[in-house]
Amino acid sequence: MIKPVFAAALLAGSSLALVACGGAEEEAQSSATSDAAGLEIANARLVLPAVAGNPAAIYFDLTNNGDRGVAVRKAEVDGAGKTEVHGTMEWDGKMEMSETGPQAVQAGATLKFEPGGLHVMVFDLSDDLVAGSETAMTLTVAGGKSATFTVPIQAAGDER
Repeated sequence: MIKPVFAAALLAGSSLALVACGGAEEEAQSSATSDAAGLEIANARLVLPAVAGNPAAIYFDLTNNGDRGVAVRKAEVDGAGKTEVHGTMEWDGKMEMSETGPQAVQAGATLKFEPGGLHVMVFDLSDDLVAGSETAMTLTVAGGKSATFTVPIQAAGDER
């Protein structure tokens, strides 16, 4: 008799833990409008430069929940004069950044844009892009479809 009661209590506790974890994941998702079905970003943030006039960077996790692979061809950011998708690699003993070509994201896969790796460089920032506010980033995939996401803006010293 004790075993069924213990099992029921364990099941109830586990269910509550899962419900609590589920809410945090939803908060990490950015709102989106899309004609590129299945694209979702999480952990998005635009990190302002430490020195005014330098470019900012956007980091995020891009998941393709669609049934086909896609290739991200470009990114556009409201309030920026120019954006480039950059990669980081070692060249001649030094780490260097350069603009990349299209980035493939297979169906069911997640591509991370993170410090020291892929990221979106944001140039010629508007004075309206300030820490604590938000902007919109539009990713365009091969074939011309796009998805627009809300991206929170962080100061240079904030946690990345």
